[in-house]
Amino acid sequence: MKKIKIVAVPFLFILFLASCASVNVLADYDSQTDFKVYKSYAFYKTGIDRAQISDLDKKRILRAIETEMDSIGFVKSEKPDLLISIFTNERVEVDVYSPAWGYGWGWGWGWGWGWPGYYNPYWGPGYYGNNVSTRTEGSLYIDLIDAAKKELVWQGRGVGTLNNTKNIQKKEKRIRDFVSKIMQQFPPEATAEN
Repeated sequence: MKKIKIVAVPFLFILFLASCASVNVLADYDSQTDFKVYKSYAFYKTGIDRAQISDLDKKRILRAIETEMDSIGFVKSEKPDLLISIFTNERVEVDVYSPAWGYGWGWGWGWGWGWPGYYNPYWGPGYYGNNVSTRTEGSLYIDLIDAAKKELVWQGRGVGTLNNTKNIQKKEKRIRDFVSKIMQQFPPEATAEN
């Protein structure tokens, strides 16, 4: 029995860590758009101001987008070809795990036999319960809008677990990872072959 606990607990912990680290990405775009004509970008302030996150997280996201756009040859411009906007939402996921071996605390009535021939009701503690954990699942949408036509031409979405951490470096890394995985889908011509 002890071997099962030692083997099972680390396995569950590894599964939990693996599920928290992933970002699911989906991209959609206008198939009639020639993305090769776009060379410059700017951030669409009106859209970004509506995002329901802190200004510090907005800055982190925008810096990460700048890094990704620069890495694929785009330049930031006062007269851009593309406007970039972001949108976020989040939901809290509650996970309840019932251990197979039955641990937990509770109080209640119990019945049992004492000395032979004597009936013995007793009141006392017992251990059984569930483990409950919460995690925040967030979605980050990155919209690319044709600046001349004012039409959405590409949208990337990343969904993953957000780690509420006090460690700013970890938080910034998580945001960079989110943005990087989303922006790997742009431009569509580069990803269509995959």
